[in-house]
Amino acid sequence: MSELVARLRRLHADGHAQAMDNLLSDERHDGAFRPAAVLAAITERERPGFLLIHRPSNMRSHPGQIAFPGGKIDPGETPVEAALREAWEELGIHERDVTVIGTSDTYRTGTGYEVTPVIAVVPADLELNPSPTEVAQWFEAPVDFVFNQSNQVEQSAFWQGAERRYIEIMWQQHRIWGVTAAIIHNLSRRIAW
Repeated sequence: MSELVARLRRLHADGHAQAMDNLLSDERHDGAFRPAAVLAAITERERPGFLLIHRPSNMRSHPGQIAFPGGKIDPGETPVEAALREAWEELGIHERDVTVIGTSDTYRTGTGYEVTPVIAVVPADLELNPSPTEVAQWFEAPVDFVFNQSNQVEQSAFWQGAERRYIEIMWQQHRIWGVTAAIIHNLSRRIAW
């Protein structure tokens, strides 16, 4: 077991050992939630980073946005199985190359999804084969940078008749916001990096 895997397992267990108040969630949706999962994959390198993707600008949902690999949970799947399947479909990441650390708090979206983050470690410089229909580009954002509360800037915008507040994280030219930034914020509160 690598030093990073051992450290993350310890931090995950410690951070999830008790209830936590005031985690972010979007409670605008008032119907049933559809289960989804994302793979919060951290690269095993001197400065570990989250693998993130840009959605193509022609996608029907969330065009051009930055996201973790992920999607809907199929019937009979666990969140871990769904996150691993989606990482394979979107980036060509083989399950054998993923060391799962564990799941974290679900995030409810205003569009009716209940997203389970699956924290994992992948090798540094893993060969990725992005699906062009689902991934415009991919990049790594250092965990220490995105977990730093001073880099998680609260913003607001007027949308659908009301003011909406959200977290925005700028890493180089990448604008991480919305669901992805909220999940990162919640993870940063659970994992004392």
